[in-house]
Amino acid sequence: MVDADTRPNVLLVLTDQERYDCSALDGPVAETVETETIDHLSATGTHFERAFTPISICSSARASLLTGQFPHGHGMLNNCHEDDALQPNLPPGVPTFSEKLDDAGYHLTYTGKWHVGRDQTPEDFGFSYLGGSDKHHDDIDDAFREYRAERGTPVGEADLDDVIYTGTNPRDDSNGTFVAATTSVEVEETRAWFLAERTIDAIEEHASRDRDAPFFHRADFYGPHHPYVVPEPYASMYDPENIDLPESYAETDAGKPRVHANYRSYRGVEQFDRDVWKEAIAKYWGFVTLIDDQFGRILDALESTGLTDETVVVHASDHGDFAGGHRQFNKGPLMYDDTYHIPLQVRWPGVTEPGSVREEPVHLHDLAATFLEMGGVAIPESFDSRSLVPLLDADGPEQESAPSAWPDSVFAQYHGDEFGLYTQRMVRTDRYKYVYNAPDVDELYDLEADPAELQNLIDHPDYADVRRELRTRLIDWMEETDDPNRQWVPDVLRAAEES
Repeated sequence: MVDADTRPNVLLVLTDQERYDCSALDGPVAETVETETIDHLSATGTHFERAFTPISICSSARASLLTGQFPHGHGMLNNCHEDDALQPNLPPGVPTFSEKLDDAGYHLTYTGKWHVGRDQTPEDFGFSYLGGSDKHHDDIDDAFREYRAERGTPVGEADLDDVIYTGTNPRDDSNGTFVAATTSVEVEETRAWFLAERTIDAIEEHASRDRDAPFFHRADFYGPHHPYVVPEPYASMYDPENIDLPESYAETDAGKPRVHANYRSYRGVEQFDRDVWKEAIAKYWGFVTLIDDQFGRILDALESTGLTDETVVVHASDHGDFAGGHRQFNKGPLMYDDTYHIPLQVRWPGVTEPGSVREEPVHLHDLAATFLEMGGVAIPESFDSRSLVPLLDADGPEQESAPSAWPDSVFAQYHGDEFGLYTQRMVRTDRYKYVYNAPDVDELYDLEADPAELQNLIDHPDYADVRRELRTRLIDWMEETDDPNRQWVPDVLRAAEES
């Protein structure tokens, strides 16, 4: 461990189900959606163009971030709050970055969403929990209820307009899933505002403490995960009539695993037309901007307390959101970039080059190793992640080239959710993506020729060499990370190439 006074504070702002394209450096969505704070973070720090979640489901991704492991390593393969949870809590003895930082003298605090254990809380992993959610999922804790009651707008008494529900009638709230709405409450009465307030309180408290003890604060926002319920001015900030649906809206499911079409029906959006999707996307974008503005208030607090130059700021999301991509809602067993490509920006004053961009493919759970290296703490052998510090150091490798031996691909997996349990694996390079689907047809996409991932090339003769090489990469990764399916999947893939 290095001397305490040389180690940076760390502020991690994690959003829930935020798409990469909303805050990308370019592109039609990024040019439309207002993300002034995230854009500022990219301009003053390092923007990662190719960051990916190891799994597109909340509990599993958040457990990976905490443990530095792929889901098959920590064992939390699906959401912990459902009846079909394969593992409701992290098993005892699994090393986490937070406990390691706590042992090394960091003062850790946490606000907002948790969802990494049915019976566990952040306090079981070295954090002091300051409120903002319940122990595992989406309920509202007593503190927020009291806050709303004091303001004269008790939770549950707000008026909702422009409602959208899944099902055959998007305006019918008698069944289906709540997708989006305009709420009558003021911005100051949203949970996003409340979580920002709690985070600002934590920053001010840290500022009043002994500066020789660095802090790590984690602020987890509930959103832009559905339901996309936002107040004015965010509810009408984006006009549905001016929204262009994504290219992948042209999805036909031809040549794709049957579960893709099944999921559209299961999620209840099969009957959504173009106008409904545009309205939902407008609310999603409004939610993104609402949270971005609250993030801005947090950064203002860092500045006003004099902590900016001493604090690393990291913004990421656990995974993305379809929001109409491929005409899908939420997430699921579809390994498209809509839900696997995530935003990641890091600002480390005096280390990162302002406005720098990294093109290396990285995983969300690489942050676990990164935080430990920042804190001068040894990275446990159990971690499947590598520190991003070599990519952040402006005095390190040239920005245009990766450090030697840096991987040129990322891997991901999925194990099912309430729709059923099954296994998927993915390997993605800059140009290609291969998806192994155990019970159905595999997928192969040429992301350069088909960025919308509409054409499955798994059986195309011109891509046989690419398919073979990616399958070999997947086999090697499974062996390297002790994937339990390595006992039989490699044989299946080799046999497929020989047939």
